[in-house]
Amino acid sequence: MTDNRLPTGGLINRSQPIRFQFNGTYYMGYEGDTLASALLANDIHMVARSFKYGRPRGIMTAGPEEPNAIVQLNRVTSNCTEPATKATEVPLRPSLVASQITAAPSLDYDLKSLGTLMHKGMAAGFYYKMMFGSRLLWHHLFEPMIRRAAGFGKAPQGADPDVYDHMHRHVDILVVGAGPAGLAAAREAAASGARVMIADMQGRFGGSLMSQSREIDGQPGLEWVDGVVNELAASDEVTLLPNTNVFGYYDQNYLMAVEKRLDHTGEVSSPDNCRQRLWHIRASKVILATGSHERPLVFGDNDRPGIMLAGSVQTYINRYAVLPGKRAILFANNDAAYEAALDFRKAGGDLVAVIDSRFDPSGPLYEEVFATGTMILRGHVVTSTLGNKRFTGLDAAPWDGEALIGKTQRLEADILMMSGGYSSVVHLFSHAGGKLRYDEDAVCFRPDRYGQKDAVCVGAANGEFTLADALRAGSREGTKALKETGFEGRKTARRYRVVEPDTGLPEPCWLAPSDHPVGKGPSKHFVDYQNDTTAADIHLAAREGFESVEHMKRYTLTGFGTDQGKLGNVNGLAILSEVSGISIPDTGTTTFRPPYTPVTFGALAGRAVDDLSDPVRTTSIHEAHVKLGAEFENVGQWKRPWFYPRGNEGIDEAVRRECQAVRFHVGMLDASTLGKIDVKGPDAAEFLNRIYTNNFAALKPGRCRYGIMCGEDGMVMDDGVTARLANDHFTMTTTTGGAAAVLDHLEDYLQTEWPELDVYCTSVTEQWATIAINGPLARQVMQALNPDVDWSAEAFPFMSFQQVDIGGVKARVFRISFTGELAFEINVPSRYGLSLWRMVCAAGEPFGITPYGTETMHVLRAEKGFIIVGQDTDGSVTPQDLDMDWIVSKKKDDFIGKRSFSRPDTSRSDRKQLVGLLTDDPTFVLDEGAQILENPDAPTPIPMLGHVTSSYWSEHLGHSIAFALIKNGFRRKGDYLHSFSLGNWQKVKVVDPIFYDKSGARRDG
Repeated sequence: MTDNRLPTGGLINRSQPIRFQFNGTYYMGYEGDTLASALLANDIHMVARSFKYGRPRGIMTAGPEEPNAIVQLNRVTSNCTEPATKATEVPLRPSLVASQITAAPSLDYDLKSLGTLMHKGMAAGFYYKMMFGSRLLWHHLFEPMIRRAAGFGKAPQGADPDVYDHMHRHVDILVVGAGPAGLAAAREAAASGARVMIADMQGRFGGSLMSQSREIDGQPGLEWVDGVVNELAASDEVTLLPNTNVFGYYDQNYLMAVEKRLDHTGEVSSPDNCRQRLWHIRASKVILATGSHERPLVFGDNDRPGIMLAGSVQTYINRYAVLPGKRAILFANNDAAYEAALDFRKAGGDLVAVIDSRFDPSGPLYEEVFATGTMILRGHVVTSTLGNKRFTGLDAAPWDGEALIGKTQRLEADILMMSGGYSSVVHLFSHAGGKLRYDEDAVCFRPDRYGQKDAVCVGAANGEFTLADALRAGSREGTKALKETGFEGRKTARRYRVVEPDTGLPEPCWLAPSDHPVGKGPSKHFVDYQNDTTAADIHLAAREGFESVEHMKRYTLTGFGTDQGKLGNVNGLAILSEVSGISIPDTGTTTFRPPYTPVTFGALAGRAVDDLSDPVRTTSIHEAHVKLGAEFENVGQWKRPWFYPRGNEGIDEAVRRECQAVRFHVGMLDASTLGKIDVKGPDAAEFLNRIYTNNFAALKPGRCRYGIMCGEDGMVMDDGVTARLANDHFTMTTTTGGAAAVLDHLEDYLQTEWPELDVYCTSVTEQWATIAINGPLARQVMQALNPDVDWSAEAFPFMSFQQVDIGGVKARVFRISFTGELAFEINVPSRYGLSLWRMVCAAGEPFGITPYGTETMHVLRAEKGFIIVGQDTDGSVTPQDLDMDWIVSKKKDDFIGKRSFSRPDTSRSDRKQLVGLLTDDPTFVLDEGAQILENPDAPTPIPMLGHVTSSYWSEHLGHSIAFALIKNGFRRKGDYLHSFSLGNWQKVKVVDPIFYDKSGARRDG
């Protein structure tokens, strides 16, 4: 038996001892331990040094809120290391190797501890005030010193050997947290076949019932838990996810979670057995049963190893069978902490005293402790503590709620249990846009206004701290969620019979006074242990004008890092409130951001590493292209057919043949990779009217319109055709490579600039396969595909679309053309793409239909003067520079980029403008990117007028053609200039960029 291990009890498996290593020394623990509980069992309290001052720090908590016990995990077998891991969250496993990370050269002797001697010069913001006077000192001394001290561990140098997976799941009801409230909610939600998922960070469900002795419906708490878990496991529609941290809550009930599948076993991951799994969850209803965190108390030198939260001591005793010390003192402001003191005593520890900041505590737990004869100091606070690498005692004195009023009393012990009340875990609620209110009675912030209409908090997460209230709320909200998702369940919430102690309500004790004013004496009153933020730092921030809670956070680092306000947030806000004279509700809270706890990059990446780091995307028709012998090119992540060689053809011969087929007969193109975005909602037309430069509000259902969208600088960002499917429904096409950026652009404006618009944008690029049929004989091919449809220009005009049956599949057919020829674009669900390609090939065979690739598409569009955004534009080109002033509405009040068109630089006439070029030698094809000069014989330096953006051989015209952006290009039409291409000067004539069918007569056949 190890030093502090109890002979019986706990939820550990004593038949499975585990040998592990910490800081080079081997210790023993058991299956079911965490690294923290195993260290405490071996009487190891000091595990770290503080971030700024190098002060000794010990294990303080038993969960994800741990600020001190952050370790580096190493694997002997794979030379892999994992930084910034909390010992309280590391399951003990065979061959575990851990080490401290915040001390150098060793845990016993840390050079940073010398900073304590200069602590007055290291107050909040000291680096802003002291380190920027000398650029030389900053670059060669201060910056390297800060970088060496920063961070919580060393990043791994080699590749991560583990395998990670991603899972996507839609559920009716997601329950986050498997404590009493969460289990009660899941039990009701799973009763009628609803798809239910319940996730919890712990490896075993039960939450607080694993630490506290409770009775539910006549059963011990853990027996009740096992019964409910068995009920849930018996349902095929319920997914149980232990060891799963739901770390982020995003819009429209989208949550992300990491399931740690092997971290507790020590098994080596493989492609068939991943280490961690990242869950992408979309839920109709979300029930947050995330529990609460116990708050520390702020008093002089409250950070010594051996000072622990009372609830964590109770957890180590009851769950892990570890008594962290022999003699303990309790410092608290609430009755609930008395239960931990009683459990410490029952486990064989000596309860030296209870220090209660309240003047008249009462209640059954108080009476029970009083009956043991334990010294209880009512109306007292801890003023300072003793010890260095381990807590050895404290000084306590009476107070009047603000200042000390009596004699100091010294007490000795090796454990100080502290409890400042409980804070609801509202991080996920806040991620989802929820707003909090301060509860004066419960002395905590609790959920108020929900940011997601289909979410609810229950139990301690909602300020319902008793077991009875938690079970009642969980059952009620589980029943309600079931009904709201269309399932039948219980008509009323289940009633549970509960045996639990009456814990009453806490009384605030935000800052216990010392013999000296805050910041003046030798003691430090720590608020945020992880970032070494003290009450004096918060006082200083307020004195220097950082009274906004967000400014205070950044100036003092309160709530930064992996802590995210779990322990110190409410104490920090209350201290700021007191010193600034602003009430706690008016002071407000800082912003909680995902992730709730750290997430490894491996889990975020999943299997998208090495060759999969940039995934290859192929259309559903890819198989047919391969069989035809297509050569492919990369367009973004897509593999697009570049050209289809026959026999010994090279690219030039193949493209000439394909171009002629489209101009004289008929060709077919796989256009599935074009970006496709559904824009839907009552305000969709108004939204697109603001996005595009031309008018979309007047577009009628069944019609299409080409549009250009610009950035706020007025420069062309993307283009494409958008069709109006219904009054509130549009489908937008974008360039293949620009689809993701366009969607980001749309969402950015919807979420930040125009949140009042009721519009939803959804990427549907992969959901539709598109085949474009182009050429004079395109109408005959369409007639063969469906002879019952009138495909004439009168019945099916240009820039319109129809829902048409093609081979038994409802298809969207658009009359749009990127070649200038008669064209139809057929869109079907992706799963029908390959069969549609085969049907088109069969229908077009009598007409000599020819598949063509992207290179042919480029030539055909260039002959017609159609631009490609990103090739003929470069982020510095306006629609007017493209001679497309016609697409910029003169009637609309506003659209993105409109105001920029009136800027002097944007509206000047000598900007670079898009024009066509014809070489003097018709067979010479210019280099794309080649510079254009006026006179190559002029004295150097010769000013560059512009450059070639697109250049091709046109078989149909018997001449090379090119586009170029040339300064004052519109006025230079007819002029001769020079281009330096392939090592030679070429004379070129500036012409209109439309080389073929300027009247557009061929588009109707």
